[in-house]
Amino acid sequence: MRYLPLTDADRAAMLDVIGAASVDDLFIDVPSEARLSGPVEGLPMHASEMAVERHMSALAGKNLSAGSAPFFLGAGAYRHHVPASVDHIIQRGEFLTAYTPYQPEIAQGTLQVLFEFQTQVARLFGTDIANASMYDGSTACWEAILMAARITRKDRAILSGGLHPHYGEVVRTMAKFTEDEIASLACELTREPDDAAVIAAIDEKTSCVVVQYPDILGRIPDLAAISEAAHAKGALVVAVVTEPVALGMIEAPGNLGADIVVGEGQSLGVGLQFGGPYLGLFGCREKFVRQMPGRLCGETVDAEGKRGFVLTLSTREQHIRREKATSNICTNSGLCALAFSIHLTLLGGNGLAQLAAVNHDRTQAAVERLTQIPGVSLLNDAYFNEVTLVLPGDAREAVRELADRKVLGGVSLGRLFPAQEDLHKGLLVAATETTTDEDIETLATELAAVLEGVPA
Repeated sequence: MRYLPLTDADRAAMLDVIGAASVDDLFIDVPSEARLSGPVEGLPMHASEMAVERHMSALAGKNLSAGSAPFFLGAGAYRHHVPASVDHIIQRGEFLTAYTPYQPEIAQGTLQVLFEFQTQVARLFGTDIANASMYDGSTACWEAILMAARITRKDRAILSGGLHPHYGEVVRTMAKFTEDEIASLACELTREPDDAAVIAAIDEKTSCVVVQYPDILGRIPDLAAISEAAHAKGALVVAVVTEPVALGMIEAPGNLGADIVVGEGQSLGVGLQFGGPYLGLFGCREKFVRQMPGRLCGETVDAEGKRGFVLTLSTREQHIRREKATSNICTNSGLCALAFSIHLTLLGGNGLAQLAAVNHDRTQAAVERLTQIPGVSLLNDAYFNEVTLVLPGDAREAVRELADRKVLGGVSLGRLFPAQEDLHKGLLVAATETTTDEDIETLATELAAVLEGVPA
């Protein structure tokens, strides 16, 4: 039962105390074009509970959900099978709470989980240290740029053209409030990633270069070569991993010279969930640990010599003077981190490698079949579980027609890069362990029909 404890008089009294004329005054900082005025289109103003349930069910029925159709979407968020045991464990009363449970006197179990999560991320990324604090991959990326500026005392960051455009948007938005210079390279529809352009852009003012691995087109950059060039100029390398399952097959970025590795942990344990909440991952070299944002959980012993876990090096504004803070990050995405850690624990090292191999195998099968379609070609021949196909026309139209045929056939580059017409024929196609031979055949059959203009 829902309980609304406040009367109109209560609300008026509270508004009077803070000096606001109405509730709308509380949202005055939100631009008017971003606010909704009037009722939501398609929803009745008043209806019975049963009528509302029927109406909302009918609306939901119009969606084509991930589990009800052949699914080949990726571009930073991937559909993987999450074992039922993950959800069962995270819903135990010891873990499931709306509160961020990091007080050591009441949450030793949670602190131990976060300590183990950090250990898993560090091993996965090939870094010395990892934290447990980031919201998602894109904000972790921005935090890495800030961290690199603090370490190098330089303020020019270079974004590879292969970085997810949404990550680039987050970085440029946040940079409006700092003095950091962001140099964004253009994404190009080329077989190889833009390693040479990234290296050529590095100068003495560069704090860091940000390189996605694999990149947004599914290509795999040469992090070792980029790292060597960056370090020669006193710059750091920030590697961005949006698909952590890839690291079960390809070398960890930290082992290739990356100084800071960030990423999105959604693929393991978290699920798609309509875009969130997701899980930011962050690792770095030990010598940079005091510039790392967010929290770290450490292992120690108490006065009696018993093993315990504590919050340490939490250099954020809540714990120290604001001007000394390295970040205002204030969450550890605890439940998502727990889900990630449980899923990875269930897999183990060998299981992750096997899962990665299955993902790559499924993608190879999709590539082999889809490139048999007249007019369809493969852009990159080195990939993990995502590739870019080049179609004879605008891929956005093909994606829409495929959806009408009950196939979620990929992400068009025109959607990700609407201002770059030279990319509009590109179609990102991702396959995972959930992709069956029947799914691949359905996509191939329907895509061929779409390109031939056969009516649905």
